[in-house]
Amino acid sequence: MDKKNKNTKYQIALDNRELKPPKKDKAHEMLRLILISGVLSVILILVIVFTLPLTILTLSGLFVYASIVSLVIFLFILLIKYFTTMFMAYFYLTKYSVQNIDTYTPFISILVPVFNEEKVVRFSVESLLEMNYPNYEIIIINDGSKDKTAEVAETLVGYHKGKNSLVKVSLINKANGGKAKALNAGIQYSEANFVLCMDGDSQLHPNSLKMALRHFVDPSVGAVAGNVKIENRKRMLTDLQALEYIEGLNMARSAQGFLKMVNIIPGPIGVFRKTALKDAGFYSSDTFAEDCDVTLKILAKGWKIIYEPLAIAYTEAPVKLNQLLKQRYRWTRGILQAIRKHKNHLYNPTLNFNNTIILWSMFYEGLFWPAMNIFVNLFFIIVALFYGMSSILFLWWVGIAVLDMMAAVYCIAVEKEEFRLVPYAIIYRMVFILVIDITKAMATVEEFLGFKMTWGKLERTGMSQQPATASVGAKK
Repeated sequence: MDKKNKNTKYQIALDNRELKPPKKDKAHEMLRLILISGVLSVILILVIVFTLPLTILTLSGLFVYASIVSLVIFLFILLIKYFTTMFMAYFYLTKYSVQNIDTYTPFISILVPVFNEEKVVRFSVESLLEMNYPNYEIIIINDGSKDKTAEVAETLVGYHKGKNSLVKVSLINKANGGKAKALNAGIQYSEANFVLCMDGDSQLHPNSLKMALRHFVDPSVGAVAGNVKIENRKRMLTDLQALEYIEGLNMARSAQGFLKMVNIIPGPIGVFRKTALKDAGFYSSDTFAEDCDVTLKILAKGWKIIYEPLAIAYTEAPVKLNQLLKQRYRWTRGILQAIRKHKNHLYNPTLNFNNTIILWSMFYEGLFWPAMNIFVNLFFIIVALFYGMSSILFLWWVGIAVLDMMAAVYCIAVEKEEFRLVPYAIIYRMVFILVIDITKAMATVEEFLGFKMTWGKLERTGMSQQPATASVGAKK
């Protein structure tokens, strides 16, 4: 069944109205500020008057006490960050577990952009034929691959027996232009009202479509972010990444799902209402984090974005340290580029208050927190070596390790994951996250200095999991 190409122009009407702020009683506000400042000043003076005679002022003593206070403040900030995220995630998952959502099975296109993915594209497509969903198609977009990806994908074109129905597999061959343009080509080709965007190396859980699409019963939902899991485990580096995805990423997405404001729809699995993508102007190629950029554009248009923990994509993680650092370097610069692209929402909350909150939280996570984590660790190590505070520093490290283990146990229990990952929490923050934060800091400096960068590509070794066993019929 051939489809004719359709060239459709979309116009976005911009609303340039300026909102006038409400009138303020400046005299009343100034009086209140003076009273509050006066009370606080009196309290501070009394504290100084009564404590100064009891204080022995030495430079080293002041430095040590300041270090202890810094330790406490840093741990306090970490506790607030952890438990705020954990409580919101708990509330979302609790609501999610008791809420009944109507079944919704509209026709949907699964878009599989591939570039030099000859080792994994067949596994990915065959796993998609096992989807427990009655009404979908698969569109492979070959983005100018230089290996045998096109030849492998060509053998998959046609109608194949799926779990519930025949599934059509189509192939689009185009010149290399990047993932964003490849996805846009698939979106334009698709005639469905919903699309699932994934990576060429990903494999989806059979229930992913069914669990994600039910949220679109709510017409205000523009997209659903899925749950990404590391498939190639059993190595220390990939196990640490598996723990990071479970504890560091999925718990945060659960918390954001509580607010219906997920800030990054992951590349391996994101389900979109096509209307929301049109409103956002589709994917853009002007950042190295097209997933983050399109998410922020959809949120800016007023759409809600949900997190679905049972819409699962399995992906291959970097197995070498240099590959991991290159990946996080690109992620960091891409996110900073997306934030800078949407900087108007940072300064002007009247444009979209939710986006302002999201952007400031991303700015904090991407810029301030890594720098603070690096500085605090270096500072405390110097203090411990030169001022004899090694025992206090050790207790501080133990406290953070216990906190990470508690969070790991909770997250792993919620996702019914492998409990063997819990012991990695001992070195998770003090070693793994610290290395990642150093990479983030370097990427931040180079982004602000305007250093050029290339996309880079992870060398695939193929999934450790066996591919789906669905039969692939002959091309029709």
